[in-house]
Amino acid sequence: MSEPLSDSALDQLFRTARTYNGYLDRPVSEDQLRAIWDLMKYGPTSANALPARLIWCVSDEAKAKLAAFASEANRPKILQAPVTAIIAMDHEFYDHLPDLFPHTDARSWFVGNEAVAETTAFRNSSLQGAYFIMAARALGLDTGPMSGFSNDAVDAAFFADTPKVKSNFISTLGYGDPATIFERSPRPDFERFNRIA
Repeated sequence: MSEPLSDSALDQLFRTARTYNGYLDRPVSEDQLRAIWDLMKYGPTSANALPARLIWCVSDEAKAKLAAFASEANRPKILQAPVTAIIAMDHEFYDHLPDLFPHTDARSWFVGNEAVAETTAFRNSSLQGAYFIMAARALGLDTGPMSGFSNDAVDAAFFADTPKVKSNFISTLGYGDPATIFERSPRPDFERFNRIA
C-alpha cells in the first residue's frame, strides 16, 4: 500500500509548481528527456494504448521550425527554452495493442471505427501530456504547456512521413526563470466546482 507523499514533494508537483514563460541558461540533457519518458510511460491509458508520440525540439533548427508556426506571444518562448516538446497522438495507436495489451484482441475495438480511435487518441495523449508535466516536475524541471500554434502546419512540418500522427499541444521544458512568471492565478475551494453525489 502506498504512503502519502511528503509536503515538500506535493509542493514540487502541485502547490508551488508553476507554468514558466522563460528559463535559466541551464541545459537539459538527453538523459533527462529519456528519464521523463521512463516515468510518464507508466501513467494509465485506455488498454495501455500509449498513443502519445513526442518530438523533443532541442536543436536551434528544430526550435526555429516549430516557432515559425506559433503565435507571436509563444514564438520567443519556444526559441529561448532549452527544449520544446511536441506532444502528438497516433490515430493508429491500435496497431501496437497486440504488444502493449496482449490480454485480448483490443485492436479490433478500434479498427474501422475512426471516431472512437480519434477520441481515444486525443483523450489518452492528453493524459500522457499531463504525465509529461508531472514527470518533469518530479525530476526537478519546469514546463510551459501551450496551445497557440497551427496544428496543421506543425503536422505538415514534423509528421509528414506519419500522416496518422497529429499534434495535440506543445510544451517548453527547462529550469524555470522566476522572473518570467506573474502572481499565481486563483485556485478555487472544493465547494465551487465539486459536488459529492
